[in-house]
Amino acid sequence: MNVQTIMVIGAGQMGSGIAQVCAQAGYKVFLNDLKQEFVERGLGGISKNLSRNVEKGRITAETRDGILANITPSTNLQDAAKVDLVIEAAVENMEIKSKIFAQLDEITPAHTILASNTSSLPITEIAAATKRPEKVIGMHFMNPVPVMKLVEIIRGLATADEVYQAIEDMTKTLEKVPVEVNDAPGFISNRILLPMINEAIYALHEGVATVEAIDEVMKLGMNHPMGPLTLADFIGLDTCLYIMETLHEGFGDDKYRPCPLLRKYVKAGWYGKKSGRGFYVYE
Repeated sequence: MNVQTIMVIGAGQMGSGIAQVCAQAGYKVFLNDLKQEFVERGLGGISKNLSRNVEKGRITAETRDGILANITPSTNLQDAAKVDLVIEAAVENMEIKSKIFAQLDEITPAHTILASNTSSLPITEIAAATKRPEKVIGMHFMNPVPVMKLVEIIRGLATADEVYQAIEDMTKTLEKVPVEVNDAPGFISNRILLPMINEAIYALHEGVATVEAIDEVMKLGMNHPMGPLTLADFIGLDTCLYIMETLHEGFGDDKYRPCPLLRKYVKAGWYGKKSGRGFYVYE
């Protein structure tokens, strides 16, 4: 299975980051989204990132232009008929993802691998929307994609060994570190990370310590680069809540019950950094 051309679906922060690292590795990339303005915003972010690298002397202007030339903007899912791999980075919603994968199954050639960047949803269930579950796999990149080395590669129930191997090999060409994970709610990263964040929110909710104190304890005492409440703001409190609900539903265990304070903040529209307010206030 030789991957040369890739479509990334979703030109938001994750999708544009994935498109950038694929283009940097020499792949031809279609960056797809529903509207031209979304694609242009994603391309603008990629261009800004690469120009910053030129200014810092990490790459030349010619290299930047070559990377950008590898990316073709797309608002038509039919462009997937030309690719060897699709990496879906759309909104974290099973109904939407299943619909996209069913469409891709009809559009893409028989050899095309269909991957999802989902952070918590079951790959097996996504694969069930297709007639090629053996060619469906999870590729969970970390944010920000150009910086973070890890990619969790998630096998669905039916994922073929040769498909797993092809994606592991391709991930290495992106200068990322692939880690194999079986299909379970939250995989490994979010199964461990989100309950820690949720517990930090419970500690705040119960008045054990202030936001700043909780973050300082974890930074200085546990050598974490940022505290759990800062990290929650960075991830997005709506995303944190969604993942906790996925874990709670998937395992049926109350240790994954989202903290009421997290629900309150999300209902208030306090999503963290992206909305200007979460556990901290942002300009």
